[in-house]
Amino acid sequence: MEEVVDAFLDYLTVERGLSRHTRAAYARDLANYAAFLHRVGVADLSLIAKDHIAAFLLSLQQAKKAPATVARHLAAIKAFHRFLVLEGMVPANPAAEIAAHRPTSRLPGVLTVGEVERLLAAASPTTVLGVRDRAILETLYATGLRVSELTALNVEDLDLTGELVRCLGKGCRERIVPIGTVCAKYVRLYLDRARPSLDKRGNCRLFLNRRGGTLTRQTVHKLICRYARRAGISKRVGPHTLRHSFATHLLDNGADLRVVQEMLGHADISTTQIYTHLTLRKLRNVYLRAHPRA
Repeated sequence: MEEVVDAFLDYLTVERGLSRHTRAAYARDLANYAAFLHRVGVADLSLIAKDHIAAFLLSLQQAKKAPATVARHLAAIKAFHRFLVLEGMVPANPAAEIAAHRPTSRLPGVLTVGEVERLLAAASPTTVLGVRDRAILETLYATGLRVSELTALNVEDLDLTGELVRCLGKGCRERIVPIGTVCAKYVRLYLDRARPSLDKRGNCRLFLNRRGGTLTRQTVHKLICRYARRAGISKRVGPHTLRHSFATHLLDNGADLRVVQEMLGHADISTTQIYTHLTLRKLRNVYLRAHPRA
């Protein structure tokens, strides 16, 4: 089954522009599925039945996996079995009749404007790495980029004069996002004072690690957590927290939902609409506090 899964992942990468991280997630989920089938004695792909898939999903639920994790596994399984039918490896898709799990949308963690300002200020631009880290934090909050998009930025993707950045998002969709005057100032400071000291290999990536290599997602996550602790923020904070805060603060201040969708790189506006729940909740709280008959 491993070879067939590899062929499926290659197909998705070519046909759907699957990112490296999404491919890795699909690979992990299908490895779990294959291990389950092996345990229950199913070695032939044509013998997989709807009941086997249902039993696998039940095993995930019994293992206390989050609803989103179960839903992601099912999405991978459905796509895999569609591929098997498409390639003529099996006559029918046993996953077709299984209803997609739709976990309740969990509202993302968001920082207040004051908390964001404290987080950004915690990265003091007095050292080479401090200058770099401040530029990273400013860029994440100014653009709402995913951390994978941030680490993939090249120097040539920047237009500091126009205060714009070009990035390649999910599905290889390119978009251009404004970065604003403050962010542009800190990125320019990084390019002038810090990046030349870090670039020991002629690396084209914008943000580099201390050895001149490309930053990893894990490194960015760790540095954000470190500065959050330094800023005295008790909430769980990561790269996506800044993305969520970016979107919520835009909507709070009257930005159009379609514009925010475009800046976030969401293919479907329903993905962006989760942020409206946060702004509506804020409006309701204001109403309850302020209206005499609330």
